[in-house]
Amino acid sequence: MRGAGTAWRGGLMYIVIRKYTKVRSVADAARLAKSGVGQILSQSRGFRSYYVLDGGNGVGVAVMIFEDRESADAANAKILEFVQASLHDLDLGDPEITTGEVLVNIERAASSDIKYS
Repeated sequence: MRGAGTAWRGGLMYIVIRKYTKVRSVADAARLAKSGVGQILSQSRGFRSYYVLDGGNGVGVAVMIFEDRESADAANAKILEFVQASLHDLDLGDPEITTGEVLVNIERAASSDIKYS
């Protein structure tokens, strides 16, 4: 079963999670990354969505969702270059990176029905 509003080819999705634990200002990092990462992702094949959250105490997490691993790997390499070149002043350190294929997807559709994949 497919989730609401999706058009996946066969499988579900692939997610990349980048966790930074020594961020001076997650809000500043998110603001600076928004335009640069946003531009990279908007031009990336297979890109679905991007989220940044402030976990408190210098923890920043970025979540990127793609159609497949190949798309995620290609975009992730470009984003790493951008972060190293453009966000070095924020002393983000090396992120902990977790990646993988989505095994379960549960979404609330516009009709308020919950969809399972």
